[in-house]
Amino acid sequence: MSLSDLAKPWAAMSYGFLDASAKRELRRKMVKAVAVPGCQMPYASREVPMARGWGTGGLQVSLTLINPKSVVKVIDQGADDSVNAASIRRFLARVSGAMTTTDTLTASLIQSRHRIPEEKLSDNQVLVLQVPNPEPLRPVQPNMSIARQMHADADYSRMWLQLYEQIVCSGRVMQGASYPSLVNGRHVMTPSPIPRWDVPKLHMAEHLTILSAGREKRLFAVPPFTRVEPLVFDDVPFQVEDHADLSCYRSGARGFFMNEIPQDDGTSQYELSDSEYGVKTIRDREGDPVRFGETWYKNGKFS
Repeated sequence: MSLSDLAKPWAAMSYGFLDASAKRELRRKMVKAVAVPGCQMPYASREVPMARGWGTGGLQVSLTLINPKSVVKVIDQGADDSVNAASIRRFLARVSGAMTTTDTLTASLIQSRHRIPEEKLSDNQVLVLQVPNPEPLRPVQPNMSIARQMHADADYSRMWLQLYEQIVCSGRVMQGASYPSLVNGRHVMTPSPIPRWDVPKLHMAEHLTILSAGREKRLFAVPPFTRVEPLVFDDVPFQVEDHADLSCYRSGARGFFMNEIPQDDGTSQYELSDSEYGVKTIRDREGDPVRFGETWYKNGKFS
């Protein structure tokens, strides 16, 4: 027997692109993040074939979790066919051999930017959210050393003051995306740049959510059946975007989160943000057999 017989055959790259040590570190940090919901965990963000700020954090988590039996769905602001979503989906498939899909119900691993699908996720699905800025205290405390001490002391008074000032000046909370939310009654997190419409979907959800920022080298998690409560005052309740009465001009779907499309005459048309749910609605209207999943919202009201 020679040394070449004992050696592993040469391969151009590790399975799933990342080397084994990188995956081990990410798995350890993800386990810690699940154990302490909402708490940011630092990790050594590796280089991937994508520019920083375009989803490298979510991509690294997906590359760590993926396996040949995975079914991958990638969306960008609700769309499966955007350039960024299509590129990430194709890359994940090439380096892992996993199948890809656009159907939320058949996916086991969902990587998303800015949106959570309208159809409810189950306990056998993992949602990976790309996060540009994981630190909710940065707008009120730019010094990260002090911000981490504030997290340790559960001192979020400056965030409450910021929300109060918005109410006094504007009559309502002006915070749109990345609404600060208290996780498991302890840590305040920024739930990615998802709209307020999607924040209630994280509360006591059946699925695991992992949020990762590659540029900032931080990740945190929301385990299944964990309380996620937006910061609100008792006399000023949390409100989502008022999209209940809007209809999609393509599919006719109503009561879901919409994208506004300005027209040349100054008016606006609205299109369903979750592109796959819109496609399902159109196919169902045309008589094709389609399987719909239960949705988080019904007639614009969270169920």
